[in-house]
Amino acid sequence: VQLQASGGGLVQAGGSLRLSCAASGSIYSINDMGWYRQASGLQRELVAIITSGGSTNYADSVKGRFTISRDNAKNTVYLQMNTLRPEDTAVYYCHADVRPRITHPVVRYWGQGTEVTVSS
Repeated sequence: VQLQASGGGLVQAGGSLRLSCAASGSIYSINDMGWYRQASGLQRELVAIITSGGSTNYADSVKGRFTISRDNAKNTVYLQMNTLRPEDTAVYYCHADVRPRITHPVVRYWGQGTEVTVSS
């Protein structure tokens, strides 16, 4: 299973970006999908998560500004980021909790990370 993330870049404060992350390979089902981020010198933190049924959870710091969604037919998760702030600058990592085969346990896979830089 591979996760390919895209959509990062440089944006001014107040701007928007949309991240995408597509899972491919041997996939029977996907449970939770989500995004974490890691700023320089800090620990990786949860940004947002979405269940297979569409329930969502957000970090307090991004509530009202970020929206997570997924397309189950495409095994893809998205993160729409609006009203970006300099403190949102980080490398963003997607994950997917995948059951590769019906008899296989669920495994968490990670994308390669996509860099988001917000200038003031």
